[in-house]
Amino acid sequence: MTAQVALITGASSGIGAEVARKLKAKGYTVYGVARRADRLADLDKDGVRTFEMDVTDDASITAGVKRVLAESGRVDVLVNSAGYGLLGSVEETPVDDGRHMFEVNVFGAMRLTQLVVPHMREQRSGRIVNVSSIGGKVYSSLTAYYNGSKHALEVMSDCLRIELGQFGIDVVVVEPGGVRTEWPEIAAAHVEKNSGQGPYAHQARAVAEGLRLSETGSRLYVPATVVADAIVKAATTRKPKTRYPVGYGAKAIITLRRLLSDRAYDSMALRASRGSRT
Repeated sequence: MTAQVALITGASSGIGAEVARKLKAKGYTVYGVARRADRLADLDKDGVRTFEMDVTDDASITAGVKRVLAESGRVDVLVNSAGYGLLGSVEETPVDDGRHMFEVNVFGAMRLTQLVVPHMREQRSGRIVNVSSIGGKVYSSLTAYYNGSKHALEVMSDCLRIELGQFGIDVVVVEPGGVRTEWPEIAAAHVEKNSGQGPYAHQARAVAEGLRLSETGSRLYVPATVVADAIVKAATTRKPKTRYPVGYGAKAIITLRRLLSDRAYDSMALRASRGSRT
């Protein structure tokens, strides 16, 4: 029996790297790709096939998918895990920075989907797993661009699920809460850079402090392997759910948002973002 083939973006570290290892352990032929190929060496040692792919570069994406198909003849699972968090007030964050994040978090995933779907459709099977965030369902201060990109990924995944189901292709969203990876520190640095000195400085300080709780192993953050387990389940189970909230409080936060009115949720989100004004 031919091994199933998985293509995973954002595989240089954190969640993507863990997913690559776990799917390899399940017998998949796994391709782990990232913008920085030098950070993929550990996956090479684990038997994952790796190469450089920049999800904002169409030529890179196209060449990457062609390589997978030339070597393995099929793509059964696509995990869109590449992404990053750009935080800061809308007033102060350069629009070009926000545009670039949408290119990574949304349009890169959609372009890869465009390229693998014809092959999945021909084989009448396939699984696309889009890594979103609880930020795709909720909102908070200084997260407009990041949460906006995840909102977009959520609804586009819903549209894809309806479009592709007739061809035996499942589209699944995984919604992590806080995860102990390098992501929180990078996001904290962004919010401090964009909004740490101006009229939103007190909110930026509170957001950065909250993100850095992961550095101390706060129970509000789960290891990347926990999220990877959810992604692997979404990728391999026979009848997947449409969504997998994962991590401490993820289900509760999403449920709370659904139950509260906009004004009630606004009040809660504002209190969380006030922090110290000293």
